[in-house]
Amino acid sequence: MRPTLLRMGFPAQRPRRLRTTPAMRRLVSETEVRPRQLVLPMFVREGADAPVPISSMPGVVQHTRDTLRKAVAQAASAGVGGVMLFGVPEVHDATGSGAVDPDGILNVALRDVRAEVGDALVVMSDLCLDEFTDHGHCGVLDAEGGVDNDATLEIYARMGVEQARAGAHLVGPSGMMDGQVGVIRAALDEAGFTDTGILAYTAKYASAFYGPFREAVNSQLTGDRKSYQQDGGNAREALRELALDLDEGADMVMVKPALAYLDVLARVADVADVPVAAYQISGEYAMIEAAVEKGWLERERTILETLTSIRRAGADVVLTYWATEVATWLD
Repeated sequence: MRPTLLRMGFPAQRPRRLRTTPAMRRLVSETEVRPRQLVLPMFVREGADAPVPISSMPGVVQHTRDTLRKAVAQAASAGVGGVMLFGVPEVHDATGSGAVDPDGILNVALRDVRAEVGDALVVMSDLCLDEFTDHGHCGVLDAEGGVDNDATLEIYARMGVEQARAGAHLVGPSGMMDGQVGVIRAALDEAGFTDTGILAYTAKYASAFYGPFREAVNSQLTGDRKSYQQDGGNAREALRELALDLDEGADMVMVKPALAYLDVLARVADVADVPVAAYQISGEYAMIEAAVEKGWLERERTILETLTSIRRAGADVVLTYWATEVATWLD
């Protein structure tokens, strides 16, 4: 006779009873992904007259100003929670002057997007110099070729004000400069933009998964950013960064990348008293799309599983290049 759990001395608890039907599984699901929790990162290219495909990120493009407006409207209609804008300028220079130009591509794009969708979703802007400098670093360089933290903060303050003036609901300082949140907060408040929030890139790691992004923003970088982005082996350091960002006035905090740092995300989410975001970055997107193209993975299930894992680790908000598409899949 086949032994039963009772005959084996176990209590008659059967977790599988709660997995028997789709309705049952839906009823007891602990973690869900909803469109409102998703943010779509978007690239807009100065001078483009047609969208420019990004070869390492199939399905993602550098938008024209017109196609950006249409894509943002589609995201809003799908119920996506927000968009994060990155500018791709025609001209780069040592100080990234296009970043503070009111008529620079990112600031123009912010005005375009707010004119298109208003407050229908949250409009976020990347606040960093790497897209604008001719050396590709996130700040200006000193005489020895290192990133000058304090000189960079002065530019970040100006960037924050210009982005707020252009219509950003949230500015996202991603350069990992010491004191960046406090300096930007002070500049925004002084300029009268007290309602403009700051999404702090609190734990941004020097990751191998950024490769496709550098194509997406036409990065000029040679070398790496290890002197200011976090080391992949360090988790406690992320909590020190979190404490500093919160003390300086961050309204939201973020961990980037997501999948390789789910443990860090969980630790940040356990102690943060503000909403926590995670960025499913370009390399994460690219590796899944590549595996799907090879027939090795089932696309929709894989995308949803990764997004669920990020939510389960503690993210309130997930930046993902699939945001609009995924929103159309969800009930």
